[in-house]
Amino acid sequence: QTRRHTLLANLLRVPSIVFAVNKLDAVADSALAYLSISAALNRFAEAGQIPVKAIVPVSALKGWNVVDRCGEGLAAQAEGWCGYKGPSLLQILEHLPTTQAETAMAFSFPVQWVEKFSSSSDTSQGRRVFWGRVATGKVQAGQQISILPSGQTATVAQVLNHVRVPGDVLAGHSAGIVLDREVDVSRGDWLLSVPAPVASRDLKTTIAWMDDEPLVAGRVYWALHGHRWVKAKVKRIVHKLNINTLAEEDATQLEPNAIGHVELSLQEAVAALPYSQSRVLGAMVLVDTATHKTAGAVLVN
Repeated sequence: QTRRHTLLANLLRVPSIVFAVNKLDAVADSALAYLSISAALNRFAEAGQIPVKAIVPVSALKGWNVVDRCGEGLAAQAEGWCGYKGPSLLQILEHLPTTQAETAMAFSFPVQWVEKFSSSSDTSQGRRVFWGRVATGKVQAGQQISILPSGQTATVAQVLNHVRVPGDVLAGHSAGIVLDREVDVSRGDWLLSVPAPVASRDLKTTIAWMDDEPLVAGRVYWALHGHRWVKAKVKRIVHKLNINTLAEEDATQLEPNAIGHVELSLQEAVAALPYSQSRVLGAMVLVDTATHKTAGAVLVN
């Protein structure tokens, strides 16, 4: 029950969900099919406490309710198709609320690129700029930070925005950070607030599996957290989620398109938070070490 509540908490971070029901033009009684499917989707969403914004009947082949609402332009002959008179799918998507940046949290910053000033004679601060996008919180000059994985600490000497203008930068925006001294920082490292969040090697996760090869205990993958790659070993498949009932079922593997609770053991610790608290710090992807295919989407529980 606790794991199910965790999954629901992750789903509820989505402000609302839109369902698009395609190929209804291929059935004899499209209105009846739309009503039946809508009822089933509403029952499913109610059981999972998932807010539904709209259920839209569409015909991708004919373009009905995709860009223009039926009754507008070329779709005039299908006005009121399936008994639906609401806006088109695109119109709904364009008016959905955007996800707000996580500005109220402690500062975190995955380093994407290191710019060097080898010719600089100024020794009052570091001679490199660490570029990336602020994941959470805010960065400003004078702020103390710690570096993962080295554990070193430093002070922010200067912050540049995306056009190199000095000033504070909030989460969701690109920044260049100059430290007060030379510190060993590479692409993939994290700059974190002081005190830094607790880093962990053992994670309990929810994984949506996308690879053709099933996910089984004992296998090793590359895990990408921010811009940092670490090896991840599958310790245990805890449960598989029945996507029709949201019930947890015993499982020894996850097949393609399955969702399940999985325990991972990482080669190095990462500063991860539950996805219900942070979309950035709580998300990872798994990549097959041999084929380099993206194998799974990971939410940290």
